[in-house]
Amino acid sequence: MGGESRWRKIKLALGLNTCLYVPKTTDNDELTHSSSSRSHAPTKTSSSTHRSSKCSTKSFSEHICAICLMGMKETNGRSIFKAECSHSFHFHCIVSNVKHGNRVCPICRANWKEIPVQKSGCVKSGTNSASWSDGNYTMQPLEWVGNGNVPLSFQSIEPPIFDDDEPINQKAEDILSGDSDTNGGIEMKTYPEVSEVARSACFDDFGILINLKAPITKGNPNTRASVDLVTMLDVSSSMSGTKIDLLKQAMGFLIHNLGPFDRLSVVVFSSSARRLFPLRHMTETGKQETLRIIDSLVANHGTSITSALRKGAKVMMERKFKNPVSSMILLSDGQDSTYLISLRNPGLGTGYATFLPFCIQDKKDEASLPIHTFGFGVDHDAHVMHYIAEHTGGTFSFIEAESMIQDAFAQCIGGLLSVVVQELRVEVECVHPVLRLRSIKTGSYKVGVDEVKRTGFIDVGDLYAEEERDFLVAIDIPVEETCHEMALVKFTVTHKDPIRKTMVTVSGKDVIILRPESLSGNQLVSMEVDRQRNRLSAASAIAKAQMAADRGHLTAAIWVLEDCQKNLMKSVSGRAGDRLCDGLVAELREMMNRMHSFRDYETTGRAYMLSGLSSHSLQRATARGDSTEITSMIRSYQTQTMSNLVTQSQTLWFSRSPSTSMVNFNSAAATPNKQQP
Repeated sequence: MGGESRWRKIKLALGLNTCLYVPKTTDNDELTHSSSSRSHAPTKTSSSTHRSSKCSTKSFSEHICAICLMGMKETNGRSIFKAECSHSFHFHCIVSNVKHGNRVCPICRANWKEIPVQKSGCVKSGTNSASWSDGNYTMQPLEWVGNGNVPLSFQSIEPPIFDDDEPINQKAEDILSGDSDTNGGIEMKTYPEVSEVARSACFDDFGILINLKAPITKGNPNTRASVDLVTMLDVSSSMSGTKIDLLKQAMGFLIHNLGPFDRLSVVVFSSSARRLFPLRHMTETGKQETLRIIDSLVANHGTSITSALRKGAKVMMERKFKNPVSSMILLSDGQDSTYLISLRNPGLGTGYATFLPFCIQDKKDEASLPIHTFGFGVDHDAHVMHYIAEHTGGTFSFIEAESMIQDAFAQCIGGLLSVVVQELRVEVECVHPVLRLRSIKTGSYKVGVDEVKRTGFIDVGDLYAEEERDFLVAIDIPVEETCHEMALVKFTVTHKDPIRKTMVTVSGKDVIILRPESLSGNQLVSMEVDRQRNRLSAASAIAKAQMAADRGHLTAAIWVLEDCQKNLMKSVSGRAGDRLCDGLVAELREMMNRMHSFRDYETTGRAYMLSGLSSHSLQRATARGDSTEITSMIRSYQTQTMSNLVTQSQTLWFSRSPSTSMVNFNSAAATPNKQQP
């Protein structure tokens, strides 16, 4: 079944029987489209304007161009432009008129919001006689300029400042703030490595684990935190064919699961980037208009990830209103053409930092704006995508099979639509006066320790419903002959409730161990502490192996992974058959299988490893390889909400044939995750 047919069936299932015909063009300039939903709705004018239009129209026949006074039908097939005020002109006449600064109708003097723009040397005469009719605009036959994605009459000039986002419904916000979406608050548990240390003994690098678990949701979509989401989508020539069709389907699934209080803006990029529309609410009307725009996308030209990031950041940083949750999604299947140019010209600078606008980098003292990146296929730049995610607090997912794009999106938005904790900070303080902090191991989260090493903190950020975080604090326990028990550390957790917009503080009890004169027998090591040591050890091994493989030392890389694998299996949790440990062993084995040759490593191995590293460093689910399959062991961080949406993507929307990667539409439509206004 063809991609176009599948996409049409998606729209029918959503009740959206609309379609835009957009032919290809040859120019490689910016991708353009309507900047807002106003581009798709009839423009309202005052009653005086209507009267003036009617009166003026009597003076000019609809068969005569009011600019050159020549007949419309005697133009040898030249294009006709019909403006939003319903007056028609020769296309070349109105382009010339606009070029000289005239942006009002020559007949009724109505101000035009949409104007034709012709670029020299970029016009291609279309031979298709199909008309574009969308309330305000009708052109037949069409002429197209080189922006590659939309007709001339549908292009609009982007405003200098992106403060045209749709306003937040304050009344709805007040209603939501009165009812949290969670059952209970954040749970905190602590585990010392062992429960006893003899008074006459010392214990260096003693581990203490703090486990945090976010509350579950009530399952009521009306009371969850609303989201501002910007998607930056690669529509370069390499995305043509099945890829662009599957991208449209995945976006349809995403849009379908957003609620009317959520806002979405879409940026598309090839050789340059273009905002298709400002942040708009995903009401039923908003969804229809958005899907119609997504349906019109075509793929052409190069890849400029830097342009997409700048444009996406501009949408977020210049918005006038803000929903409680903000995030960005970047999908690309290629390598940034501007970065490749800089590699050939060292004077331009080659650091990955050039990709990120400073305003969205993960800075120490400010809330970050996470970018969740998706590397599509085997030709994307995994280094760049991982760097962008890592330095903004987002995740990097590797979509190896084209048909998995929707499942990857489903898992991501399952998290974004279930944020229950924000601005989470963990503070740790030594209780006994002789104790000092040796280390705080968190992965990629920010850590701070005071000068005397008595107190420290961990900045975690947000948590999805039911997500867990485990952090390992290490101290050196000295000999202590005078006490029977010792209070080691205490933890305090502060976070923001995104619904009530209030700060919450949870104080934990002191972590205490016994100090007997002598130990009665073998000490039982905490399974929880050992499990997290294994996770941190595996993440470190993955990072070392990936660096070695990048230098071409595949044998050394495999040795690092094999050594880590052996240590995991010999650990306490490994011998006990711990699920996380088994999953880590299986994942390391899969990484080694992707390094049989340097070609294998470059095509899939690097991306698989970096996506795994992203997941373990943040303790958050990412898509990689077969990670969305039901039987996969690499689902330790997936929450119930994520799992539900992935299942919905796999079973209610599409059924996959085990023998092919083709996606077949299932007529059973998924139940949308709606918020009721």
